[in-house]
Amino acid sequence: MEKKIDKIKNIVKEGYAKIATQNTSCCPGGSCCGGANLAKDISKTIGYSDKEINAVPDGANLGLGCGNPVAIASLKEGDIVLDLGSGAGFDAFLASPRVGKTGKVIGIDMTPEMIKKARANASKGNYTNVEFRLGEIEKLPVEDNSIDAIISNCVINLSPDKESVFSEALRVLKPGGRLMVSDLVLKKDLPEIIKESVEAYVGCLAGAIMKDDYLDYIKKAGFKNIEVVNEANYPIEAMANDVTAQVVKNNPCIKQEDLKGVENSVVSIKVSALKSK
Repeated sequence: MEKKIDKIKNIVKEGYAKIATQNTSCCPGGSCCGGANLAKDISKTIGYSDKEINAVPDGANLGLGCGNPVAIASLKEGDIVLDLGSGAGFDAFLASPRVGKTGKVIGIDMTPEMIKKARANASKGNYTNVEFRLGEIEKLPVEDNSIDAIISNCVINLSPDKESVFSEALRVLKPGGRLMVSDLVLKKDLPEIIKESVEAYVGCLAGAIMKDDYLDYIKKAGFKNIEVVNEANYPIEAMANDVTAQVVKNNPCIKQEDLKGVENSVVSIKVSALKSK
């Protein structure tokens, strides 16, 4: 089991390292699916406004999310915010003005190339209240009881150890702290040919679990007031720069009914939860 977890993490890390160094919105599998315009189109589809998209430095939005956690995070002046899987910094930069000079945003990413890109973007945009730390979301480089709000955008789904992710989230939150995440979950099982493709992990889908199981992990970690704020179908067409879409499109073994099976299985959810005071 440990070897499989390590293998999945390495595949994800390598895939996102390619995206970070290509300076464009491309598939982790190596097939470039578009540029900045595609990233903007995808971001609009999943709930970002033009104002939000245009507010961040060029290269910060890679079009890799499945929802907008900042929109539901109710961030306020002075908050200390943690962004799990911060990538090139898109959501962290949107959170920055909301928390103001007395607040702080900390982005965590396990890919050194992404951290380098995010730090360069922070410097370019003069974000003085944002920092990026290299680390895994299963072992957060963050002190206990130090965070007011956690946000994450289609990243926890990538983890092969979601139980540890939510346990760590609870550990670092202050009493009364908020968890606000967007992610992909399943209404029903994926076709086996997709589920068994470990390479597809980079594109979220192969790591997706049933919605009830996902929510159960949050509950078991110790969170209270768990609520699905929003739920929407997430068709494979919306994953234009998702490697799973490329796996599906380019694999001659995947039949039309398998493709339909993917489209009818996946939903994007926005979930909120609290740590007890």
